[in-house]
Amino acid sequence: MRAISQDILGGPEVLKEIEADRPEPGPTEVLVRVHAAGVNPADWKIRATGAMLGEPPFVLGWDVSGVVEKVGLGVALLKPGDEVFGMLKYPFGNGAYAEYVAAPSRYFARKPSNIDHVQAGAIPLAALTAWQSLVDVADVQPGQRVLIHAAAGGVGHLAVQIAKARGAYVIGTASAPKHDFLRGLGIDEAIDYRTTDFAEAVSDIDVVFDAIGGDYGPRSVRTLRPGGLLVSLVLSRLEEFDAPGIRTETLLVQPDHHNMREIAALAEAGRLRAEIDTAVPLAEAAKAHERGETNRATGKIVLTVHPDQTVHPDQ
Repeated sequence: MRAISQDILGGPEVLKEIEADRPEPGPTEVLVRVHAAGVNPADWKIRATGAMLGEPPFVLGWDVSGVVEKVGLGVALLKPGDEVFGMLKYPFGNGAYAEYVAAPSRYFARKPSNIDHVQAGAIPLAALTAWQSLVDVADVQPGQRVLIHAAAGGVGHLAVQIAKARGAYVIGTASAPKHDFLRGLGIDEAIDYRTTDFAEAVSDIDVVFDAIGGDYGPRSVRTLRPGGLLVSLVLSRLEEFDAPGIRTETLLVQPDHHNMREIAALAEAGRLRAEIDTAVPLAEAAKAHERGETNRATGKIVLTVHPDQTVHPDQ
């Protein structure tokens, strides 16, 4: 099978197409013929530094949308021919930049019929990150004030939609050209971080969702009401930001079948949709990384692997 690998750490140019053995599903696993694989900021950071994965060679990628080709012993939820989407275990279950992946069946859910594989391939890691932060950890409730940083980004724009689906009043930071896009998602307030200090502009926040890190953590604490919560995706010493009556949590996303079913239900209801910034063929993974590293993408970048919709279970 075709896959995108790298032998050294470095820039996008280190990504090369290779021929690899097709995996076989073990007990409780499924083999998925990949139609689309999402590209996330972690991908180019790990490509450049080896963070968490160590030295190459390795195949990047965690987001998958495709078709079940084969099932292993004990799999009851899925069968060959099912269209599915989901996320490989982060960080050590990597390998979505390939024509096939094998992974536990409960990492996947059935793909909503009203979205295509490119849409579905863009959703899992980002939506699971937002869901686990805003629903599982923060338990966002109707009427709460939620501040989302990088609100037009891959995770952020899905976080906006999930928070709105929970009935929250949502404020987001993004550059001014992206404010119309955010209003189209239903955001209540958009703040141009280039011209406005969000820490001075907003207050009485119940939940802050931070995918940026740096000084955004301590600045965000200043916006929280007593009893408020900061959820950060950046591994850091969040306890340094603690203030009386303020809670901080760091989240690392996990595959979750139940969460994926909830996310699928939102997508089926038309309440969650990934904005596709760029979709390129698998062989052009380097171009996808180049686009991502500009930090100008609105929404998600996706690799198309098997763009046809025809299933050939015996191939």
